[in-house]
Amino acid sequence: MRVPLEWLSEYADAGLPVKALEERLTMTGTKVEAVHHHGVGALERFVVGRVLEAERHPDADRLTVCSVDVGDGGPQQIVCGAPNVAAGQTVAVARPGAVMPNGMELGVAKLRGVESNGMILAEDELGIGTDHAGIMVLGDEHAPGTPLKAVLPIFTAVFEFEITPNRPDCLGVYGVAREVHAATGAPLKPPPWAQDLRTGAEIPGVEIRVEDPELCPRFTARVFEDVTIGPSPPWLKARLMAAGQRPINNVVDITNYVMLLAGNPLHAFDLDRIEGGRLVVRRARPGEQITTLDDVVRTLDDQMLLIEDDAGPTSIAGVMGGQRSEVHDGTTRVLMEVANWNGPNIHRTSQLLNLRSEASGRFEKGLAPEQAMEAQIVATQLMIELTGARLVPGTIDVGGPGPPPKVIRLRERRVAELLGRAIERPRQAEILTALQFGVTDADDGLDVSVPAFRRNDVYREADLVEEVARIDGLEKLPATLPKRRGSAGRLTTVQRLRRRAVDALVGRGMYETVGWSFTDPGLADRLRLAPDDPRRDFVVLENPMSEDHSVLRTTLAGALLDAARHNTARGMPDLALFECGTVYRATTDKLPHEHRALGGILTGRLHPQTWGTPEPPRAGFFAAKGVLGAALDAIRVRWDVEPATEPFLHPGRTARVSAGGEDVGWLGELHPLVARTWDLDHGAALFEVDLDRVLGHADAVPQYVDLTSFPALRMDLSVTLPEDVPAATVVATVREAGGDLLADARVFDLYHGEQVGAGRKSLALALAFRAPDRTLTDEDVAPLRERIVGALHDALGGDLRA
Repeated sequence: MRVPLEWLSEYADAGLPVKALEERLTMTGTKVEAVHHHGVGALERFVVGRVLEAERHPDADRLTVCSVDVGDGGPQQIVCGAPNVAAGQTVAVARPGAVMPNGMELGVAKLRGVESNGMILAEDELGIGTDHAGIMVLGDEHAPGTPLKAVLPIFTAVFEFEITPNRPDCLGVYGVAREVHAATGAPLKPPPWAQDLRTGAEIPGVEIRVEDPELCPRFTARVFEDVTIGPSPPWLKARLMAAGQRPINNVVDITNYVMLLAGNPLHAFDLDRIEGGRLVVRRARPGEQITTLDDVVRTLDDQMLLIEDDAGPTSIAGVMGGQRSEVHDGTTRVLMEVANWNGPNIHRTSQLLNLRSEASGRFEKGLAPEQAMEAQIVATQLMIELTGARLVPGTIDVGGPGPPPKVIRLRERRVAELLGRAIERPRQAEILTALQFGVTDADDGLDVSVPAFRRNDVYREADLVEEVARIDGLEKLPATLPKRRGSAGRLTTVQRLRRRAVDALVGRGMYETVGWSFTDPGLADRLRLAPDDPRRDFVVLENPMSEDHSVLRTTLAGALLDAARHNTARGMPDLALFECGTVYRATTDKLPHEHRALGGILTGRLHPQTWGTPEPPRAGFFAAKGVLGAALDAIRVRWDVEPATEPFLHPGRTARVSAGGEDVGWLGELHPLVARTWDLDHGAALFEVDLDRVLGHADAVPQYVDLTSFPALRMDLSVTLPEDVPAATVVATVREAGGDLLADARVFDLYHGEQVGAGRKSLALALAFRAPDRTLTDEDVAPLRERIVGALHDALGGDLRA
């Protein structure tokens, strides 16, 4: 929310420098996100002038050469292009050296050969309006040379506040002024709604009916006749512009001005366009439609509120008005509606209709019913003052004020317990009174009545303690450590194993990333997943940040590929990235399934190019298998891989990963079509495992095994096998046949050629045998060797090579 300091100071002038006031408000909980400056610079160069003479430019039909009295130094010659400039006018003048709202510094210029010593200004050139059709004419009561800042609000600092959802009372200038008063001690002027012109209880010829008082706790209306639609005065336009609102006409500007001042939105109806003079607040019928002010047809459901007259819907309650009843240039009778709506219902309506407005943003945070009448009072004053309107006697008020104030006991002892320091009772009373709480003394503290505008935020003793603490100064509270009786800061077994796996990947030169947990449903198509693939079972978010983040991810692959594309597009194609994060999958149960996954991606070269390796190896299947194996070995998991297919991985270069006989993940090279989708011209290798399931097979508490007392007996074995037998199956068969004495078995060579025949291959295995109690001899190992050769022949069709 943007609050001009010039406007704020009308109600509470702290007399502090802008920076000091910003820091004080932020430290008391009303966070200033930024400070802007609205209007012109070099204020002394802007003055009131009077046009003495106005003659046509000798060489330009649309220019006028004016002689302008600016108060000193004699009349100044200024060339003006406005069609309405004339002798005798009192105008706003920018003299050379003035800084315009766009930052341009004005100098002496020549226009078609005629010197111009300044500029006669239009509204938009001062930032106090949008009109550029002609110059702004001031009242004759202002003497030439008068500083323009004394006549018009041509410059102000603007605070941009980050108002938290629990503080809708600060969504109005007067609410912020209340905070300034409490935080700085600046005098607070009475609220602009302190005096009301209210008369009567009914308005002849107008009827309001609320069918759902739960969703519309209060509805107020007043009628104004003899309304003259026209431009607003410059001071009102200037404040709206500084607050980020565009002036339109006096009636619409009044509704926006009052909303910004009092915090409660308003809506002005053209009474002559309300059929039957009757408004009904009701739930919409399923599929009912209305055309809103933005010229869009909206389809409603039966949970949304609308306002209708005898001809049908006129507006969506609390969100946006309709075209049929809006105020226009010919309006002479206005019905001013100020109502209070159910916050959660307004939030739901605006979200489902994708229709956000200043009104909905305020109502959804929970305004008090009392604020509706406050805004109505201020609007009444301005309608009479600025439009020449006549207030029709009577005020319709359906629902009335909210419940009586709640009284909460604030105990002095409890304040000291929660804050760690005592705050004297008189100081507590001073703070709460400044915040407009009702305060009376009690035996052990204060009895505090909560004002209506804080009803939804303050409802227990701890909330009052917070109010006292933030105004007195949170920086005054002592620094203490929380009580930790019987607790110890140590990692669980699962956490230790997870860190060990991550550290192994970091040790292999990989970098950890943190991707979005959100993605878009189109990811499944980009990964070429089948229609029945469970990774299409996305958890859909009810309130997504955007369409690209509307579902929860079912795999880490999307985030890893996005990170690779981002880096590759910026000249970093050689990557080794991994992520340890949660993935989600929708189920038939109330809650989705989620688990921790570990995934990685390798692209480009595996290490930098050097004189010794002019062509370093590139990332591929075995590089991904190597780093995954490092992580799994670090947590002592017995794992295997076997050929498999994944729609987004390269056929023939894909494997399933298993641990303890359970399928736990996949690895492989990226499919060329998928690589093209992510602009990875040189491909990539990826892996992903279900880390929660993997850790279930980890050797969390390893047992000591003597490895050094007796040497191993090593031998090599070369066998020929059918081409389609996986090396992992060969190693598994060897381990099973070798028994307890086989300490290690690994493949160190692969051969294809005429010597082994078509359709076969040769694998060379390195075997290591070791006994815990003696040094093994060839005679000890020979039976094991024969058993291994026999197992390979019987199970896999393998033959020992000569």
